Amino acid sequence: MKKDVPDLYWTAAAWGSAISLGKDQMDLVADVPSVDAMIHRALELDEAWDAGSLTEFMIAFESRGEAQGGSLDRARTYYNRTMELVQGKRISPLVSLAENVSITTQNRAEFDTLLDEALAFDCDKYPETRLVNMLAQRKARQLKDMAVSLFLEEK
Repeated sequence: MKKDVPDLYWTAAAWGSAISLGKDQMDLVADVPSVDAMIHRALELDEAWDAGSLTEFMIAFESRGEAQGGSLDRARTYYNRTMELVQGKRISPLVSLAENVSITTQNRAEFDTLLDEALAFDCDKYPETRLVNMLAQRKARQLKDMAVSLFLEEK
């Protein structure tokens, strides 16, 4: 039921975070299909829930690599859909794509473009998303500061 979407999302997010932090714990890693099932069920019920939070989750989730069932192409598709759903009010998808796809593909130009766009955003423009955008800008600054260690070759 549609009313279950928040519970599915938050459970998948917490469980997915635990898996991400415990990649050396095979009992956790074995739970990826459960997270996958929950988030896909939430997407089936209400893809647009919370202005793209589900599709934004999928940017990172799909970037886990093909060996673990992910797909960078699907991550980009979810990014595009998320940008439609956020309607220019949230910049976190830009940061998510930079962090999860641009680094993986070693695409420094894309990384810089995405983070520069996020950093140029006026967080006061949409008061309802101000905090999440400020946090995304903080993450974008951190990633920019670490760029030299994230990419194999200089720009």
